[in-house]
Amino acid sequence: QVQIVESGGGLVQPGGSLRLSCAASGSIFSTYAMGWYRQAPGKQREFVARISSGGSTNYADSVKGRFTIGRDSAKNAIYLQMNSLKPEDTAVYYCNAVVTRYGSVSRDDYWGQGTQVTVSA
Repeated sequence: QVQIVESGGGLVQPGGSLRLSCAASGSIFSTYAMGWYRQAPGKQREFVARISSGGSTNYADSVKGRFTIGRDSAKNAIYLQMNSLKPEDTAVYYCNAVVTRYGSVSRDDYWGQGTQVTVSA
């Protein structure tokens, strides 16, 4: 099995910063990519940022220039540094990992339980 654990959410004022962390563990043969998604109340889950095994990054337009995704490949871990936070960034943030498990030939998606980020004065 594969476990995804996030941490680092909380309450922050507009303009502030937060850093989210995520670690994948378990029967992982290789990691294709890891990323962050978020879901605000009453809205669908949306893409935030992604980093591939080669280090390539992608960001949603709404967070470009404010959020930075990075990784520690040796630990199958990523982080999301969020600066200049806005009230519209309020959401539950989910970590995603696309991995191949030992004994498998497919790439599968795994999700964390989510961590709440609230941006409010």
